[in-house]
Amino acid sequence: MLWEALSLQLGYNATLVAIGATLLGVSAGVTGTFLFLRKRALVSDAISHATLPGVCLAFMALVAFGGDGRNLIGLLAGSAVSAWVGLLCMNWLTRHTRLAEDAAIGAVLSVFFGFGIVLLTVIQTMGVGRQAGLEGFLLGSTAGMLWADAMVIAIGGAATLVLVMIIRRPMTMVAFDPEYAAARGLPVHRIDLAMMGLVMAVTVVGLKIVGLILIVALLIIPAVTARFWTDRSDRVVLLAGLAGGLAGYLGAGLSASAPNLPTGPIIVLVSFGFFALSLLFAPVRGVLAAVLRHLRFQRRVHIRQGLLALAQGQKIYEPLTIRLLRRAGVVRADGVATDEGKARAAKALRDEKRWEIVRSDLAHEATAALYDGLRDIETVLTLDQIAEIDRRIGGPQEITP
Repeated sequence: MLWEALSLQLGYNATLVAIGATLLGVSAGVTGTFLFLRKRALVSDAISHATLPGVCLAFMALVAFGGDGRNLIGLLAGSAVSAWVGLLCMNWLTRHTRLAEDAAIGAVLSVFFGFGIVLLTVIQTMGVGRQAGLEGFLLGSTAGMLWADAMVIAIGGAATLVLVMIIRRPMTMVAFDPEYAAARGLPVHRIDLAMMGLVMAVTVVGLKIVGLILIVALLIIPAVTARFWTDRSDRVVLLAGLAGGLAGYLGAGLSASAPNLPTGPIIVLVSFGFFALSLLFAPVRGVLAAVLRHLRFQRRVHIRQGLLALAQGQKIYEPLTIRLLRRAGVVRADGVATDEGKARAAKALRDEKRWEIVRSDLAHEATAALYDGLRDIETVLTLDQIAEIDRRIGGPQEITP
């Protein structure tokens, strides 16, 4: 069943959902990257919760004028207006009051969402309200998705992606250094509003699939996942789009292959799975890489201290140090230093004396700052400089590379 779902062979509705979720994931991942880099991740939460009153008011207006209250375009238009009003309110509170941005986000989020819940309760008392299915906008609902619905989601996601690509450079500059961007003459406030507008567009488009409560996860988690793998912003954007698209595709496939599994939450859980794998196994920032770096550092410390102890004729009692020295061929099983071990121990002691001269000489102040007890002095000084230091401490006069 899963293979059939992933190969788009489970029927018309499952295919529409998979394509729509994939496009939504790509656009959400790319757009959310700039929000994440700008350190405004919670703004997406406020925007998503601010869509609920718009959905409810649009439904009531459509019914009042004799239309179909479940018209997706009308509901998305209402949610977009409501989200934009919420965004403007939050922006006004941040710029014209003493409220911090997180306080403004909390105020807008709670007030708009509370108002939406009240309207949703009122709609349930209406004659057509019980069959409206508006609860699906909270967590997403893909059952019975029509071709027109899928086209709205696909076109909206593609348009958002194109707009992001057009203004990605100024958004990147503002995300990293808004003061520098302002000095270059960029309208930082307008670019921020454009960024928020793109987030709002993705939020509105994703209401049908993921829902307003979970869309924030699809905006932020792919960007955080991508950040584990690279330091370059352009690659973060590409990887976030890839992670979001794969999460949408695999989540839709899993939901279609298993009965009664909601699509939106499954997509978010798959996205979290990618995040967890990146957290653990990313080559530089991952937990496993950090553990391996710590173990390598610990090994270097033990070997260095063991060599210094051998050079000074001290007995080594630490079992781990002895084991590492034996593995490196520095000592024999009886604890006696080998010829190679004696040479390395003498070199380690000589380097410590060299570093003492470097650290006491103001002429080498910049080099002395690099001392950590493990760094080879040949990596920071030239052979001529080392020879001069050896002359000062009565060491060998010739240094070979």
